[in-house]
Amino acid sequence: MMEWTPFVVVLDGALQRVLEQEIRFDVWLGDFDSGVEVNFENYPHLSHVEVVKAENQDKTDLQKGLEFLIHRGFTAVNIIWATGRRFDHAMNNVFTVANYSEQLTLNVLDDHSRIFVAPKFFRKWYPKGTNLSLIPCGVCEGIKTVNLDWNLKGETLQLPQKTSASNRVAEDGWVEIAFESGHLLIMECFDHEGY
Repeated sequence: MMEWTPFVVVLDGALQRVLEQEIRFDVWLGDFDSGVEVNFENYPHLSHVEVVKAENQDKTDLQKGLEFLIHRGFTAVNIIWATGRRFDHAMNNVFTVANYSEQLTLNVLDDHSRIFVAPKFFRKWYPKGTNLSLIPCGVCEGIKTVNLDWNLKGETLQLPQKTSASNRVAEDGWVEIAFESGHLLIMECFDHEGY
């Protein structure tokens, strides 16, 4: 039996939630302006944790964390709880991933969606009715889609003027998304009846 043990970086203020959930982690990183304090001696199972102070106030803790992981040689990152309690943080975190999409494969995951930066050509099988939102980071040009309820045929999306939010997969099968320039976020939305 093979066991997968992810390398987990906790950013500054998220530490309290991670401790409450008893999640194992490897690095606590940030400028530590959140006011969260911890005595790791009270958590013997976390004696291995590396504390990395990153003081640059011109970058967010997420940017510092991604750059730390790039420096350590990681090529793929799942970002969890980045869409949480404050809307300004959520927006900034979601759009930050586009700036690092050339260096990392990134997924932003929460209870309701998976968000990632689309490559210039994207193809994936989805069941009919899957909710997909296509959100440009600024301007994204020449977008063409196949197998969505509202297909795009070479159009330009631009925030905030035009997006393809709340689109849906038309039929069980392959969805194709291609574009010419810009950055495009794909949001796989896990809607449930009654929401």
